[in-house]
Amino acid sequence: QVQLVESGGGLVQAGGSLRLSCAASGRSPSNYNMGWFRQAPGKEREFVADISWNGGSTYYADSAKGRFTISRDNAKNTVYLQMNSLKPEDTAIYYCAADRVLSPSAWSRSGFSLRSLGSWGQGTQVTVSS
Repeated sequence: QVQLVESGGGLVQAGGSLRLSCAASGRSPSNYNMGWFRQAPGKEREFVADISWNGGSTYYADSAKGRFTISRDNAKNTVYLQMNSLKPEDTAIYYCAADRVLSPSAWSRSGFSLRSLGSWGQGTQVTVSS
């Protein structure tokens, strides 16, 4: 498995932007599909976006489409989540996840078990004020 460390969270006003980073370490991080999930207080963790190991495929939750962009730099073993036009409802802890086997197209499907993903980071807080 790989180890994941998120950064870039913070407090921002509605309409603002943030870029989250997820640095991966361990054995061959560039071979892993990676993604972002978030969890708001009192709610279940939900899918935000993910990206295939080579960056060729990306998937987004409906709430993220048109506002968020996921990307990766395999030379730096880092995945990014650029978040624009932030809304108060985007307030949550954002978690990075990685898995070498499970297709990123599956991560957003109803009934997908988050426990099946091999690696998780500790999360970074994003707070959007109105």
